Amino acid sequence: MAVLDDKVKEEVKDMLKDLKESVKLVVFTQDSLISTPGHECETCRENRLLMEEVAALSDKISVEVYDFAKDKESVEEYKIDRIPATVVQGEKDSGIRIYGMPAGYEFPTLLNAIKLVSAVDSGLSNESKEKVKDLSKPIHIQVFVTLTCPYCASAATLAHKLAYESNQIKADVVNAQEFPQLAQRYNVFAVPKTVVNETVQFEGVLPEQGFLEKALETQK
Repeated sequence: MAVLDDKVKEEVKDMLKDLKESVKLVVFTQDSLISTPGHECETCRENRLLMEEVAALSDKISVEVYDFAKDKESVEEYKIDRIPATVVQGEKDSGIRIYGMPAGYEFPTLLNAIKLVSAVDSGLSNESKEKVKDLSKPIHIQVFVTLTCPYCASAATLAHKLAYESNQIKADVVNAQEFPQLAQRYNVFAVPKTVVNETVQFEGVLPEQGFLEKALETQK
């Protein structure tokens, strides 16, 4: 059964028609019928199908699939600790991650990440690019979202832009509903909620400079 209907497929195909460089969707899933305790994955199958359907809409997109329980080498290489997980990468891994199935209002997060990587340009302002050029410490951004949040994709895409711009930045977009224990750990009561390096937290959608300033607080 298809995840996307024909109308959406045509719209997505049109959005992706001008992709510049090739993009690889690296999908971590659960193929086994026997679930690993603590790693049950209700949306793994649908997430994989979604990525395959999107990839079929452009000859610039390919899919690589790994089983979380079996493909330990790849799990370690990409530092994946939960599923479903999708890495959006070009020639190199820029630290762009999506945890959970990006459906509903989060579908644009996936499409934006694909276009970002394909463009080989973060799209950040020159001021922001200058600020992240020589970071002294790694930055790990986690943006918690839900599929019913119309504003979350903006925060998610901004985090992915920062990750693409700097090798020192990694950005995870996490569906709070699929990972409730993680959401509880960070007291996620409203979305989008962003957590940076475990120490800086803020809610809502900030403009580019405001978001970046929050992230740079971890450099002090």
